[in-house]
Amino acid sequence: MKLLRHSQPDPNQLTLQLDFFTPTPLETTQDSPPPPLLQQDHAPAPELKQQAPLPPMSPPIGRPADGMRRIQLGEHHLDYALLRSKRRSIGFLISDEGLRVTAPKWVTLGEIENAIREKQRWIFTKLNERRERSARRLQPQMQWRDGATLPYLGQDITLRIRANQSSGIAYDEGTLELTVGLPADAGEQQLKDRVQGWLQARAKETFAARLPIYAEKLGVTYQSFALSSATTQWGSCTADGRIRLNWRLMHFSLPLIDYVIAHELSHLREMNHSPRFWATVQSIFPEFETAKRALRDSAPETLPIF
Repeated sequence: MKLLRHSQPDPNQLTLQLDFFTPTPLETTQDSPPPPLLQQDHAPAPELKQQAPLPPMSPPIGRPADGMRRIQLGEHHLDYALLRSKRRSIGFLISDEGLRVTAPKWVTLGEIENAIREKQRWIFTKLNERRERSARRLQPQMQWRDGATLPYLGQDITLRIRANQSSGIAYDEGTLELTVGLPADAGEQQLKDRVQGWLQARAKETFAARLPIYAEKLGVTYQSFALSSATTQWGSCTADGRIRLNWRLMHFSLPLIDYVIAHELSHLREMNHSPRFWATVQSIFPEFETAKRALRDSAPETLPIF
């Protein structure tokens, strides 16, 4: 999330945006406090509490790649890149390349590996999340044809095309079918345009119904709302109460839509992303962490391309 601020903030220009997806490159970081300066080079590994098994990881094949190190963690091998820096703590970063550890120059290799052992559950969890996200990116894109499925409000609905009908589109909640009337010579883009128009109309209705609910809970008043087609943000809020919400949110379940709405309206109380802001969000949407994580983990490649 980014705060766009000018040197002299204008109430009509100060805008806070909720990122559409995790910024590229996708990175997850975690810090570990530095070991004491006088700690021995080969301090014993800390005793781990009994926990559920670590997530499964495919063992590395062969020797580590150039510039990589390997550590044994129980039955698992873990390859990682080590970067020395002037920072004061040991940092862990998960990206598409795997684990990178950044450590002060004075910290020994033994101390670094002890820190990895302490954080191994977090590391393996994040590596598996990254692997699953990459697998979703490889899934085939939706084919725009009769019988294709489309995500709508967290469910897959089925497209039914009726040729020789110049217009008309109807959704059956019972059968989860969206029937689209098209001329016999219509192309794929006409189908996309018709479905996109329907989704945007439903988005207007849904957002208009949900915004007042959370505005009342917060005791705030927004000036207006409009649909957004941004490729980088789910929503935005200006200091004078102008809300923009991405119509593609209609692909997700209602709780995720409500989270974005609660997030943007909370900026009318706290125009920042401080602890007080997140406390405000939590006061009207207690499960915000789960929704926030679900949106963050959604790969753009899994959504239909219009």
